[in-house]
Amino acid sequence: AKRAPARAEPGPIGCVTEPASSVSTLTDRRALSISYSTNPPHRHTRTQTVAMRPAARKALPMSTAPKLTPSTLAALLCARICHDLVSPVGALGTAIEILDDESNADMHDDALALIKSSSRKASAKLKYLRIAFGAAGSAPGVLATAELQGLIDDMFDDAKAELAYDWDGEGLEKSRARLLLNLVMLGVQAVPRGGEVRIVTGNGALKVIAEGRRARLDENIARALSGRAPEDGFDGRTIAPFYAGMMARELGGTTRADIAGETVTFRADFES
Repeated sequence: AKRAPARAEPGPIGCVTEPASSVSTLTDRRALSISYSTNPPHRHTRTQTVAMRPAARKALPMSTAPKLTPSTLAALLCARICHDLVSPVGALGTAIEILDDESNADMHDDALALIKSSSRKASAKLKYLRIAFGAAGSAPGVLATAELQGLIDDMFDDAKAELAYDWDGEGLEKSRARLLLNLVMLGVQAVPRGGEVRIVTGNGALKVIAEGRRARLDENIARALSGRAPEDGFDGRTIAPFYAGMMARELGGTTRADIAGETVTFRADFES
């Protein structure tokens, strides 16, 4: 009886993996052409076209990236949150030390100003990350676009990029709002030298368009957003885009990132 060909299946935490037998006899890594699709859960597809070269057969090494387990996902998300909070919280500690030092009485006013600015920044980050990475309440619902815009403005108050909005309606379903906040973080990171980050909703899509001088799209960020593990495994930088892609797939949508010149677009598309 003929044996059915091996199929690509979702790996740990939504990663797409390829059976070992399908890559063990390829002749040359350059002869392998692969395309990926981020379909809804349990419908991941991965197609490949292999051009066999007239050369000696040799096995391609399997990926050495560690599997992403639930505990690793949780640990990396926690590490990302701590990374975002360490700066304002550390500044608060420094300011308090200055206030406690009587020999620095002439710097007390500066310390008080630092406490005010750092506390505002820490509060803005906590409110933003609570929704982006947390449940922010178990009940489903709609977040007002005015509230979302306030969260984004406060979170990136000191970013070099200017923020612009093109909302479709006055509210966004909570799960899609969480996804959007994650895409906005990617958009701001894509233009470290400044520019414009435009948030667009409507027509069954969420888009974050980042345009600026030397805009960049890291290959590992794009891989993680599409549900594929980076070559060297996940870290605090790549776990956020992977989490965003995972949320989109759970909602029956797809995610992708594209770069054209100095414009990087992160988007999530839904059938309805």
